[in-house]
Amino acid sequence: MCNQPGNSIRILIVDDHPVVRVGLTTLLGTQPGLQVVGSAASGEEALDMLRSHPIDLTLLDLRMPGMSGIDVLHAIRNEGVSTRVIVLTSFETDEDIYRSVQAGAEGYLLKNTSQGEMVDAIRAVHSGNRYIPRHIASRLTERMMRTDLTSRELEILSMVVKGLTNKQIGHVLQISSHTVRNHVNSIIEKLDASDRTEAATTAIQRGIIGLD
Repeated sequence: MCNQPGNSIRILIVDDHPVVRVGLTTLLGTQPGLQVVGSAASGEEALDMLRSHPIDLTLLDLRMPGMSGIDVLHAIRNEGVSTRVIVLTSFETDEDIYRSVQAGAEGYLLKNTSQGEMVDAIRAVHSGNRYIPRHIASRLTERMMRTDLTSRELEILSMVVKGLTNKQIGHVLQISSHTVRNHVNSIIEKLDASDRTEAATTAIQRGIIGLD
């Protein structure tokens, strides 16, 4: 832990990589007005700390074993935990950005962000503002303008990505090939794709469907 006197911004770092936690603690610990009060290697550990310690701002990774960053954001909101959150991640797919903001993140930064920008973001978010870099904000705006896929469409899209035919998908879901085709056509339209192959590629690129 790094201790600084006064009314410092109390920060929790949440990342499953120890090198990242140590690096951020060292980087932020030298900044006036910032105090890294702890770090957590998992979402579960982070929630335990947030429930028991006053933490002004949380730097949260998205991809972690067990609870993901999105899961942590939902838990923070559902439990009424008092902390503001900046997602700090290596990923910038449209869906990662969209889901993070929808789940309650006030900021979104990439791990290659400069020290100066990260400090500016922390202070801005702590002051009650949202901090999303311009190029990420533009992608978020575009994503918010697109119609969401339904749960059934997401289910079918995941099978399309795996290469299943309409007939095979219908067999798995116990629905007709005609119904599957209608869903696939709707998916193609919502993703602004020309065919099912482009829809599958788009889904992977935007992070809508993850690859195992």
